[in-house]
Amino acid sequence: MKSLIIIIFTSISFLNLNAQQTLTGKISDKKGNPIIGANIFIKNSYYGCSTDTLGNFSFEFEKSNADTIVANYIGYNTYEKQLGNLSDYKNIKIRLTESVNNINAVVILAGSFEASDVKKSATMTSLDIVSTASGEADLYGAYNTMPGTQKVGEEGGLFVRGGDGYEAKTYMDGMLIQKPYSTTMPNLPSRSRFSPFLFGGTVFSTGGYSAEFGQALSSVLILDTKGIAEKNKTEITLLSVGASASQTIIGENKSLTLTADYQNLAPYFGLVKQDVDWKKSPESYGADIIYRQKVGKLGLIKTFISGSISESRLTYSNYEVGNEQLINLKNKNVYGNTVYTDMLSKKMKMKFGIAYNFNLDDIDLNQDNVSTKENAVQSVLNFKYFYSEKFVIKFGSGIYNFNYNQNYFNEGINKTFNSNFENTLYSSFAEAEIKFTSKFAARVGGRFENSTISKETNISPRLSLAIKTSTFSQFSLAYGIFYQKAQNDFIKFNNDLKSETASHYIINWQYSAQNRILRLEGYLKNYNNLVKYEILNSPLKNSYNNLGYGYAKGFDVFWQDKKTFKKSFYRISFSYLDTQRDYLNYKKLANPTFSSKHNATFVYNQWIEKIQTYLGLTYSYASGRPYYNPNNTNFLSDKTKGSHDLSFNASYLTEFFESSTIIHLSVSNILGFDKIYGYRYDSQTNENVEYEAHPIKPAAKRFVVLAIIIKF
Repeated sequence: MKSLIIIIFTSISFLNLNAQQTLTGKISDKKGNPIIGANIFIKNSYYGCSTDTLGNFSFEFEKSNADTIVANYIGYNTYEKQLGNLSDYKNIKIRLTESVNNINAVVILAGSFEASDVKKSATMTSLDIVSTASGEADLYGAYNTMPGTQKVGEEGGLFVRGGDGYEAKTYMDGMLIQKPYSTTMPNLPSRSRFSPFLFGGTVFSTGGYSAEFGQALSSVLILDTKGIAEKNKTEITLLSVGASASQTIIGENKSLTLTADYQNLAPYFGLVKQDVDWKKSPESYGADIIYRQKVGKLGLIKTFISGSISESRLTYSNYEVGNEQLINLKNKNVYGNTVYTDMLSKKMKMKFGIAYNFNLDDIDLNQDNVSTKENAVQSVLNFKYFYSEKFVIKFGSGIYNFNYNQNYFNEGINKTFNSNFENTLYSSFAEAEIKFTSKFAARVGGRFENSTISKETNISPRLSLAIKTSTFSQFSLAYGIFYQKAQNDFIKFNNDLKSETASHYIINWQYSAQNRILRLEGYLKNYNNLVKYEILNSPLKNSYNNLGYGYAKGFDVFWQDKKTFKKSFYRISFSYLDTQRDYLNYKKLANPTFSSKHNATFVYNQWIEKIQTYLGLTYSYASGRPYYNPNNTNFLSDKTKGSHDLSFNASYLTEFFESSTIIHLSVSNILGFDKIYGYRYDSQTNENVEYEAHPIKPAAKRFVVLAIIIKF
């Protein structure tokens, strides 16, 4: 697991302790008319404001050596300028030019939340991600506060609109990441392997996403990494649970960043009691390489390589089999990609990418051993043709080759069992975005996929429509069919399993103006060909089939306000979910164990300039989840109690030996609410002829971080 403190340090370090300046000026259009409510801010900071009724702006900020101002407004091209002399800070005249998607133009919104550091109308920036208190600076933890998601505390990751965790996929620069989460022990949540600050923008689609992306039944998280670094820098972080060092070197039209980190949670577990019998606390080593190179006038090569090694060991009470297991987990993971983008002509953009995934989970269960090795190689070649301002075509193809090999050694019979398979997935897509008028647009496309292992060919139609209802509001509709291959744990026993399918129907209305967003969205998903089995891990091929099915329907409400309160913002999310499915070893159609009918979240962040402190507060609620009770003949009819969480963080900025210093405190579940995710039961009945229940809880009620970080 990457160091939480390192990520937080990166997010806060731009708030430099330098001389205070006042930035004043006016924003207008090319005709000189004032633009009301335009955003003006210092790049990579939280300083900024919106223009008044005359287009004027004024705000104070802490000056650094290379301030860049950014101005934008819906329907206009973004303006950027680096400031120099003190005179550059007074009475700045900015004129914004209309973009192709002008203020009256409609855009496709259904199912997507976009986040970018330069699009202030977006729902979540990198700073928003790491400052979401309950998210613990984790990509997936932060997005679990968004509508349509719910937090499954014993697993982590993304569970979206009635979809299981494996139904959400992550793409980096258009390339699929096979293992985006860390490998963890039973009933302990995973985290993202990547820092949010690797990315200049993120798009989280809760459904109905573009034909460019496949192999995800419910949702995709699309991550776009940053370009060439702007300056040389060295960062060293020392803390009680590890250390990290990062060096960025820039050259002519290129940059290289090297990062190494070490993590050991033993000191923390020594201070904060864990309800886990750790024999070896989680320990990990990691390194990243990021290289950027400009090619020609408009071309760019981006290479990213990340590797990690981790180990942990604990005693696990396996009530289902009636004994304790000593589990030793070792993980090795490597992910790398290289993506080359360029303009082949004034109207044709090209992207070529290649990616490699490697993951090895080596698990000792008492004297038994399970070793699972996964390798994947992917290549894509995509094009985007700008026929006109109103007609854009995207098309491309890709190859994804996956190898799976698992060895299971049973000490009792002194025998090793091997399961392995190889699958190559060929894909292609085509999609057109058409703006019929400034108030009506459509995106029409389809995706073709062919699998060598299941010998099936699937065609996925995609359709999105958008209608402008006013200057700041619009309706959107989306429909699509989505396919995803069966999980590896099932394919290894039955290679003939077909892809699981889901049909998405989405209706959306959104109002966005002056840094406020109101979003209402309803949806329906129908599932087919879900995998069912009689006995888990049965080696019999006919124990697994595609007879499962289900549905999910509901609605989401989202409100975000970055204007009302100075140097702060808040957002409110609410989701209602009605879902049932018959899959895995379910006895009938039922609410799945990961589903909560009601989910609500309130997130608030505040920068207090007088005391140089950044505060974050998150409250979340989830209604009870179903769980299997062998004492109840009515399948999955029992539910846990509702879950509450109030989390807090604060970062105080000061100086130590003339170096920027951050004192950071983060506390999850500060009120100590009891959380029960479900129950596990003994394998044998007690004297009352009942199976005794054991609650599944977090390892500790709270997660606390206190750190002092110095930037040299």
